[in-house]
Amino acid sequence: MNIIAIDIGNSNITVAFFLKDSEQFIKSVAAGSSGAKDEFGKLLVEAWEQIPYVESPTVRKRDGVIVVSSVKDEWTQMVTGVCKERLDEKIKLIGKDIPLPIEMAVDNDSEVGTDRAIAAAAAFAVVEDAVVVADFGTAVTIDLVDEEGVFMGGAIFPGFEVAAKALETGTAKLPKIEISKPMDPVGGNTRDAINCGLYYSAVGALETITRQYAEQVGKWPQTIVTGGAAGVIKDDCEFVDSWVPNLVVKGIVLAYKKFLSKEDELAELGYKLQEERAGKKK
Repeated sequence: MNIIAIDIGNSNITVAFFLKDSEQFIKSVAAGSSGAKDEFGKLLVEAWEQIPYVESPTVRKRDGVIVVSSVKDEWTQMVTGVCKERLDEKIKLIGKDIPLPIEMAVDNDSEVGTDRAIAAAAAFAVVEDAVVVADFGTAVTIDLVDEEGVFMGGAIFPGFEVAAKALETGTAKLPKIEISKPMDPVGGNTRDAINCGLYYSAVGALETITRQYAEQVGKWPQTIVTGGAAGVIKDDCEFVDSWVPNLVVKGIVLAYKKFLSKEDELAELGYKLQEERAGKKK
């Protein structure tokens, strides 16, 4: 299968290209930058031009698909426009054109970001048991999938960038910093104290929330972390089983394959019903 999987987040647009199910590249664009549209367009064309054409004497069309997960409508419109302008292709949007690939046990499915649902589905597809999926991005989401593969919901709190900015803008003298692994857990100056506070808050929140989930499912679930900031804290999270960068784009591919599988099942069912009706008429 040839697929361009696009994850539109709150800060970045990640483009993953799979040719015959083999990963060719995964690259991210800072969506808020002035050259984001052009940079995204170049990545898109780079991938699309490697996809072979459908073997047909009458149709000249590339044998590929563009599948998108998005949490930001404004950037979805931009991506849709670039795909049309540069490739004359339509996107398939998860949650609209493609259903979520996991059963949901939340109050309102539409309120859950598709990135959370498909990352959870991808994690469960590997673990096949209760699993916690923590995504450290602009916001941090820590979600629980039970042992039956049902998305139960989760917790959301500010990511490092948002939290650091809040301290800067909400106080008179605190500076904005970039979070890194502390050299010492006791900050000897204001910048180090902020760094320690935000860093260990994230580590502590992940452990505490995971423990609460474990009590709910009756066992300690496997824990998977992903997202741009996950690499910063993973070494201090001994209870974490796996660090999987770009879990969302892998979930996009899974969602599309599940969709195709369901379509094939429905087509086969329809064919069998037609055969049964034809047999009864005889």
